[in-house]
Amino acid sequence: MSKMFSRHVYTSESVSEGHPDKVCDQISDAILDACLKQDTKAHVACETLVTSNLTVNAGEITCDGWEKINPEEIARAVVKDIGYVKPNLGYSYDTFNYLCALHAQSPDIKQGVTRNKPEDQGAGDQGMMFGYATTATPELMPAPIILSHRLLERLAELRKNGTIEYLEPDSKAQVSVLHEDGKPIAITSVVISHQTTDIPLKKITKDLKEVAIDVLQPTGLLTNKTEWFINPTGRFVIGGPQGDSGVTGRKIIVDTYGGVGSHGGGAFSGKDPSKVDRSAAYYARYAAKNIVAAGLAEKCEIQVAYAIGIAKPLSINVSTCGTCTVPEEVIAKVLTSGEIFDFRPAALINDLGLLTPKKWNYRQTAIYGHFGRNQFPWEKTDRTAALREACGLTATTKKRRCAK
Repeated sequence: MSKMFSRHVYTSESVSEGHPDKVCDQISDAILDACLKQDTKAHVACETLVTSNLTVNAGEITCDGWEKINPEEIARAVVKDIGYVKPNLGYSYDTFNYLCALHAQSPDIKQGVTRNKPEDQGAGDQGMMFGYATTATPELMPAPIILSHRLLERLAELRKNGTIEYLEPDSKAQVSVLHEDGKPIAITSVVISHQTTDIPLKKITKDLKEVAIDVLQPTGLLTNKTEWFINPTGRFVIGGPQGDSGVTGRKIIVDTYGGVGSHGGGAFSGKDPSKVDRSAAYYARYAAKNIVAAGLAEKCEIQVAYAIGIAKPLSINVSTCGTCTVPEEVIAKVLTSGEIFDFRPAALINDLGLLTPKKWNYRQTAIYGHFGRNQFPWEKTDRTAALREACGLTATTKKRRCAK
């Protein structure tokens, strides 16, 4: 009897560093970077809004030495680096109006987070966070989101180095991937919408398709049936904050797994690591990635839940979609023991070095995804041996799927 294959198409999108929401994420995270550099105990919840010729910062910041930080200066530097340097675009680093409404953190929240013993630090808020990993790609990420990110990274590089001189900062990419039994086997469609100067669509289509093929061809997933949609409205000249307002934290699916798996609803950018919306989501990815890299499962999603002011997680749930090589209950028991992964806020912050980043900064996380990029510490796979040992597997254990 022939094997029946399960097929489905899944689509994810990415947005560029010049997208209005991503402008906001980067400004918020750049201000966070400045605060942590000044005071590693800073508490930051910084929001940004941008629209035509206007940037606004609002939120709560408690930082020793705050008077030395100039949020307006930081915002203008970020916008310049992104590439908004032409006043005719309706939003430029040197001409936008700026408003600041940042103030101190509520003492009610502070008393729930701060403890005499650092290890007893409470969670900065209630809620649930998710981490995910899959063998679908070398990055242990879903294919559609990784490919969408890579497309925009390449286009940003070509825009900034002048190779394609007519590109402007705002853009989106979307990739649809056909999967068979959960494995990517073909790209069915590619969508690129990129802000440009006013030039013929035919040239834009030709150039951007060539770039996309160069990026995607090595995957072996392009076929002669792949559909292409490049600037499908026919014109994308007015863009960025002139064309659409932006707000911090509005691209949470772009930031994570492209819609694959679950999301707790909390955004990342502009928040210091005491906010478990961010730090616990990073740690859950760290644990899930190590579980998959250890061969304990082909897919793994971890949910962790907290109560504000309480250090110990309320729950840790593991789901492997029937792809595990040991029972999920065994994996869950290892995680909840705290011996390999300690999900208490202070412990996970220390484990990943989230208060004192050395070879990375938070602004870098704000574009092209928080996951699947090896410069970040939550992408390490350094606990696979410990996991295998704790779950009773040896180097010679054969892979098998446990019962669903």
